[in-house]
Amino acid sequence: MLERFYPSRIEQSVYVIPFEHYQAKGMKGVIFDIDNTLVPHGAGADRQAAALFERLRSLGLETCLLSNNKEPRVRSFGDQVGSSYIYKGKKPGVRGYERAMEIMGTSREETMFIGDQLFTDIYGANRAGLYSILVKPIHPREEIQIVMKRWLEKPVLCCYKRHCRKDRKNSRESV
Repeated sequence: MLERFYPSRIEQSVYVIPFEHYQAKGMKGVIFDIDNTLVPHGAGADRQAAALFERLRSLGLETCLLSNNKEPRVRSFGDQVGSSYIYKGKKPGVRGYERAMEIMGTSREETMFIGDQLFTDIYGANRAGLYSILVKPIHPREEIQIVMKRWLEKPVLCCYKRHCRKDRKNSRESV
C-alpha cells in the first residue's frame, strides 16, 4: 500500500537531475511543481531556474508547471521561465497531470514529474502513471500544514529506503 507514495527516484535537487539521460531514454516532457521544488515558497524565478528551463528547451524537452497555487503566482513564474502552466491543479488528483501531458503533447511513458511532497506531488504523479522524482525541499521554512505533512512523510520515506535496499540486495543475489 505504501508503494503508491514511493517516488521512482529521489534526488537532492532538481538542479542535479541528469535530464540528458532521461531525454536519451525517451522522455519528452517534464512536469514541475514550483514552490520548494524550483524555488523557495513564493519566490520568483531566479537565474538558476531560468537556466534550467533554457537547458531543457535546448534538449527538446517540453515543460509544464503544475501547482495547487492560484493563477497570479503560477502565471508569473511560468512567464519568467517560459513554460506552460496549470494553476489550482488539485494535486494529487490525476486530471492536472493529464492536462499537462495534453498541453505538452506527451504520453505517460514520455513524461516525468518532479516535486518535493510525497502526499500531493508524488502520489498524484504515480496515480497518473508517470515517472516521479522526489527532490528535497529547497527551504526549511514552510506553512504549518506542509510541516505536518513532512512529519507524516518521514515513516513512508523510511519504508521506501528499506524497500530500495531490499530490491538492490535481491538484484545482486539474482545476478
